[in-house]
Amino acid sequence: MSLSSVSRSVSTIELSGSELSGALGDSITVLPIVVSLAVLTPISLPHVLLLFGAFQVVWGVYYGLPISVEPMKALSALAIAGSISYAELAVAGLLAGVVLLVLGRTHSLSRVERFVGTPVVRGVQLAVSLLLLKLGLGLAVSNLRVAALGVALVVVAMAVSYRSASSLVVLGAGVAIAVATAGVPTLHVPGVPTLPTVGLGVTDQMVEGTLAQLAMTVGNAAVATSLLFSDLFDADVSVDELSTSMGVMNLCSVPLGGIPMCHGSGGLAGKYAFGARTAGANVILGVLYALAALVAGAGLLAAFPMAILGVLLVLVSIQLGRSGLQSDRLALSAGIGVLGLVTNVGVAFLVGVAALQLLERVDLSR
Repeated sequence: MSLSSVSRSVSTIELSGSELSGALGDSITVLPIVVSLAVLTPISLPHVLLLFGAFQVVWGVYYGLPISVEPMKALSALAIAGSISYAELAVAGLLAGVVLLVLGRTHSLSRVERFVGTPVVRGVQLAVSLLLLKLGLGLAVSNLRVAALGVALVVVAMAVSYRSASSLVVLGAGVAIAVATAGVPTLHVPGVPTLPTVGLGVTDQMVEGTLAQLAMTVGNAAVATSLLFSDLFDADVSVDELSTSMGVMNLCSVPLGGIPMCHGSGGLAGKYAFGARTAGANVILGVLYALAALVAGAGLLAAFPMAILGVLLVLVSIQLGRSGLQSDRLALSAGIGVLGLVTNVGVAFLVGVAALQLLERVDLSR
C-alpha cells in the first residue's frame, strides 16, 4: 500500500469552518457508542479518545481524504449489552485486526465480500441494532423524566433540520447534567492504561463476535467506503487498502488501551454532508478528541445520566437499523436480525451465510 496508489496528496488539507463542521459529522455515531462503552464497561475513555484522535490524524494525512475512524459497532454493541467482557472485546479486536491485515495484504477481501453477501451484512446490522434498542429502552425507563428530556431534544433538533446531529444534542445534554452533578472536570493527562487480564483460551463469544464484526466490516467499512470515496471524491481507494489500514489500526490501538476501530461509510458520509472535503477535518477532529480526553475523567462518567444514555443508544440503533433495512433480501436480513437478538449475533451470521448460499442455489436452479 502506498500513497501514490490512493491518488491523493498529503497537501490536500484545509483548516476551515466547513472542515470543522465536517469533523463533527463524523462524531455523530462515534461519541454515543464510546461514551456508552465507558459508562457500562471498564474501558478508559481518555485513552480511547486519545487513540481515536491519533488515528483520525494518521489516516487523514495518509490518505489525504476525510476518511472516518469509527468503533467496530458489532463488537461495541456486544460489549455494551454485556454479551462479551472487556477482555473478550480486546481479544476479538486483535483477532479482527489480524484477519483484516491478512485479507488486505493478500488482496482477498473482495472474494470474502462476495461469499458473505450483502443481505447477511444487513442482517448483522439489524441484529446489532435490535440489541442496542433493547438495552437503550431498558436504560431509558430507569428515569422517565430525564429520558423525556432527551426525547424532547431529539424532537427539537429534528424540527430545526438538525436531525442527523440529534445524537450530539442529546449527548451534550447528558454531559451538561453530569457537569451540574459532579462539577466542572479538571484537566488530567492520561497515564499508562490498565489493560484487561486476558487468558490463554479463545472463547466462543470472541469468535462469534469477531465473525459478526468482520461481516459488517467487509460490507460497510471496506466495500461501501471504497465506493463512496469514488462517488464523492473520484478517489481510488481499494477495499484491500482499507482492510490493511484497519488491521494495523486495531493491532496498534487495542494494546494501548483503545477499542476495536474501523473505517466506515456512515462516518465518511457524515463528514461530507457536514462540509468536509479534505483531510483537514481529520486533523481538527483529532485535536478535539485529544482535548476531550483531558477532561473525560471517571467522575464525569459516573455522573452521566443512564436514561440519557438509553436515549442515545436508541438513536444509534435507529441509525444502524435504517442501514440494515436497505436489503435486497429483506426477509432473510430480518430473520438474521431477530435470530441475533434471541440467540447471538455470531450464530445468526453463520446461519445467514448458509441460508443465503442455499437461496442463491435455488435461484440458479430456476
